[in-house]
Amino acid sequence: MHTFELKSSDFDKISRLVYEQCGIHLHEGKKELVKARLSKRLRAGNYNSFSDYYRYVTTQEGQDELIAMIDSISTNLTSFFREESHFVRLRRIIEGLISKSGHRKINFRIWSAGCSTGEEPYTLAITLREAAGHYPFDASILATDISTKVLRIAETGVYARDRVKAIAVPLLKKYFQMGTGKSEGQVRVKSDLKAMVNFQRFNLMENFPDQNHFDVIFCRNVMIYFDKKTQNVLVNKFHNALKSGGYFFVGHSESLTGLKHPFNYVEPSVYLK
Repeated sequence: MHTFELKSSDFDKISRLVYEQCGIHLHEGKKELVKARLSKRLRAGNYNSFSDYYRYVTTQEGQDELIAMIDSISTNLTSFFREESHFVRLRRIIEGLISKSGHRKINFRIWSAGCSTGEEPYTLAITLREAAGHYPFDASILATDISTKVLRIAETGVYARDRVKAIAVPLLKKYFQMGTGKSEGQVRVKSDLKAMVNFQRFNLMENFPDQNHFDVIFCRNVMIYFDKKTQNVLVNKFHNALKSGGYFFVGHSESLTGLKHPFNYVEPSVYLK
């Protein structure tokens, strides 16, 4: 198998292009990851070098391949009920709303930003359903990612059995169909749960959806891929997208410390507008 050399000059060009396109900061330590992931694209498209590949993705006819390049570089690690304390906190938020509502119907909007293959938004949907019970509760989840590849997986709602091992058996039976025959070893999200989630491709560098629209935003383990300047911009855009009293969740390994923002600290990785 042919091995491609990724020269520093080509890595710098690709890094700059990725940063301009989607804000992801690829430092020198990511060079081998970029080489490994993009070498597959070079082989698939019969390119002679990274220089040839870069030239193509910066042309008008190379825009589809540019999207495929971003897909390849995006990191997509996720799981159901990852960082479970966040879903415990979300359940308490919903139960608090219900207790104050006086039996009025509640409209609740969540944005899962950087939703990857769908485990997070489906976990959010399960949490909403379980917290609301039979209460009149109109909930919807916007789930976005820059990668078309992961969104295709998310929209099917089909997962290998080992991907759902973190889900308690009663919830698994309630919200998933077990595969049989050719689908043995797989599970599928039930249609009523899937209907709660709207998957869309979205680049966080673009203008955000409606202002003051969301009750909760999850953007977990995403901002670690951006530099501080981009993080500052994003955090303030997320603040504007939330309703007053809305909650912003980041990953357990993330913090807004050192960023300029108007959020109020609630607990580690949870903030309030």
